[in-house]
Amino acid sequence: MAPVTNSLWQAVESGHDGNGFVLLNDGTRALEWRERMIESATVALDLQTFLWKEDRTGLLLFRTILEAADRGVKIRLLVDDTFTMGENDLIYDLDQHPNIEFRIYNPFRRRYDSIALRQLMNLGEFSRLDHRMHNKVMISDSRAAIVGGRNMADEYFGHHESGNFRDMELLCSGPVVQDLSRCFDEYWNSNWSFPVSRVLKRPSAENDLTHIRTWLEETADEGLREDAAERMDKWVEVTRLASEGESTLLFDEPAQVNPAQAEELPNQLSNELLSWIDRAEKELILVSAYLIPTPELEAAVERAEKRGVVVRILTNSLRSNNHMSAHSAYRHHLHRLIGHGADLHEVRSKAKDRSHYMLMPVDEKHLGLHAKLLLIDNQYAFIGSANLDPRSLHLNTEIGLLIDSPEINRQLRELLAIDFHLRNAWHVQPSDNGALIWVSDEDTLTSQPADSEFQRLEDWFLGILPIEEKM
Repeated sequence: MAPVTNSLWQAVESGHDGNGFVLLNDGTRALEWRERMIESATVALDLQTFLWKEDRTGLLLFRTILEAADRGVKIRLLVDDTFTMGENDLIYDLDQHPNIEFRIYNPFRRRYDSIALRQLMNLGEFSRLDHRMHNKVMISDSRAAIVGGRNMADEYFGHHESGNFRDMELLCSGPVVQDLSRCFDEYWNSNWSFPVSRVLKRPSAENDLTHIRTWLEETADEGLREDAAERMDKWVEVTRLASEGESTLLFDEPAQVNPAQAEELPNQLSNELLSWIDRAEKELILVSAYLIPTPELEAAVERAEKRGVVVRILTNSLRSNNHMSAHSAYRHHLHRLIGHGADLHEVRSKAKDRSHYMLMPVDEKHLGLHAKLLLIDNQYAFIGSANLDPRSLHLNTEIGLLIDSPEINRQLRELLAIDFHLRNAWHVQPSDNGALIWVSDEDTLTSQPADSEFQRLEDWFLGILPIEEKM
């Protein structure tokens, strides 16, 4: 679709000559700009995501999108089918709106509201269903976009009552948005993006648009409710703050045949990332929620270290990781990573500065890392949906932007400084006897931080299972 031209988007375009990028570092701002992008759309809105919950955040965005459709915006929603349990009625009702099209990527044939039952009853198609769409993109009027790591749920925006994520995204404008729009179209038109009508059974008769509007008005929070002048002021301000830079869109091609029968795994993004790591000359900073180096990634990092590149890594600890099996697989790489010279840090679930990423009060809340980014020297930055693990690098489809911008690189370094600090992360180091120790600003531990001995036992047991290539 051609970029929409009106006074608002002309003001955004006039703020810079090429691409403009603004980092969305905290959930409050990231949610605010999603709402503003939806309310700014006049012709079209495209949204692609891995997970969308019917919680406070998810329902707010559903309501704001339905209101945009009511004022005539054409909306396309593309969601992976992994976590759509219990959401059939809402998805179907939204799809009934004449201005909303809803598609589901790589759907489960046998549908149940329990994830365990759904997985069990579809075991015969495991090789197909193991390939998921992990992309996260929102595009408004082909003029502005958000790309990065956040799913549509409370824990990605600091609203969850017990655990929230530290994440990162880019708000983008300029020619890069057209690249993202073309990529979205490829996924939308993939043979494995199915219209809702072909996936879901028709719900009961009372579930119509009138019903869903009333329910959302009663259940969901209101949006920003800015008038046109206020909205324009916010866009002009953010455009003034934007950093310019050249960008390269990295993404995996969507499936056109059965994903299990494709000749090649979806590893286009992986190959590109490895080539960029090979360009590092002085410093490489890797931030990944789930870190399970593939042989190719491990080799690329070790080549960098042999060139004299300083490698710093931030990932989850056992306590902060929301997927213990992923941590169990990561644990097997600890000695090799550190032995080859990596400076390794693990997020503390009770990080002292976790209030940066969640609503107060935080005393009983835990922090986890969900950001996925790379910094290469003082020049380049990658932000996207891809973790540094076999699932992201070989099994799932992913998307991200490689930005050539010393300014964005500098800003990310400043924002990440607090995450690497001993107040907020364990520094994993070798001890004098060759064992590993975990160092914080308060403690030095000789075994990995855990909630209990049972958690360590569970981590050990998962670590002996042959499942690393599926993590």
